[in-house]
Amino acid sequence: MASVVYPGTFDPLTNGHVDLIERACKLFSKVTVAIAASSKKNPMFTLGERVVMAQASLEHLSNVQVIGFNKLLTFLLEDLDETTVLRGLRAVSDFEYEFQLANMNRAMKADFETVFLTPADDLTYISSTLVREIATLDGDVSKFVPKPVLEYIHKKLS
Repeated sequence: MASVVYPGTFDPLTNGHVDLIERACKLFSKVTVAIAASSKKNPMFTLGERVVMAQASLEHLSNVQVIGFNKLLTFLLEDLDETTVLRGLRAVSDFEYEFQLANMNRAMKADFETVFLTPADDLTYISSTLVREIATLDGDVSKFVPKPVLEYIHKKLS
């Protein structure tokens, strides 16, 4: 079976992300969760914190590797000797951006392929942006993120 790289900022990792990763683990022999530094997005958590949170949240999956990166995705795939990435689509509105991104990446790296998965229906509304906003306004995000992430959020905001 082939392997796949699931890139993203994961600031923070949500239950929607975990759902996609669990689905990917059934389809691919290895899933590399590649966490982007994304300093331009001014993340709430450091790259190191996001890697640790993801590792703790995904330790139940034996075929998952979590790494951090700070380069073009096409360069990362070359470094990893990979050609396929996983992207999640929550709604139709995600498709246009993801389609453009997939085509741009393929224009830069001819063997670049993108596989799209959708999360479970009850998770489609969850986004890292909304989780951060709710959490910073003292809202309860416990049903949107894995327990290790929730602990980091509480520590960060206390």
